[in-house]
Amino acid sequence: MQLTIHLPSREETLAFNRQRWGEILADPRWNACDERIETNAFGNILMSPPASGSHCKRQFRIGGLLERLLAERGLPGEGFGECPISTIDGVKACDAAWFSAERYARVRGQQAYEEAPEICVEVVSPSNTENELQHKRSLYFEAGAMECWRCDQQGRMTFYYQNAPDVPKPRSEFCPEFPVEISD
Repeated sequence: MQLTIHLPSREETLAFNRQRWGEILADPRWNACDERIETNAFGNILMSPPASGSHCKRQFRIGGLLERLLAERGLPGEGFGECPISTIDGVKACDAAWFSAERYARVRGQQAYEEAPEICVEVVSPSNTENELQHKRSLYFEAGAMECWRCDQQGRMTFYYQNAPDVPKPRSEFCPEFPVEISD
């Protein structure tokens, strides 16, 4: 027996995510929640434990460094933490991100960004699995990310490019000055 999966179009998925994410943001029950909230393709809420201090510090440093280093290269843009991205598998939140000024102008005002930032970063938590990280990386690339980065629990950075999404690289092509290790 052959398995066939029928997926809605990207446009239908974005419209569904837009509606569901709006409902979640408008519901006061979720505003008091410390856990990270994401959704799956069916709009079900997925919750992750709160981040540790080290995780939060690295997340903040990465977003700030991206903004500063890329501005120094003449690439104005915005660094983010907890960046909600509308994907074909629901709304996912990468830990840090960078949008060019041009791309951010296209998504500004969206509750969950329907085009991924150029750079999406996951800061690894003890609860993350390799399959989960790879899945999210694939979703971010499908949504338009140019690079996806990983910061492990020791602060070591690994970089992945859209044209080779499963091949780890020692440096970013987009921001080669970015450090290979982030302290907490």
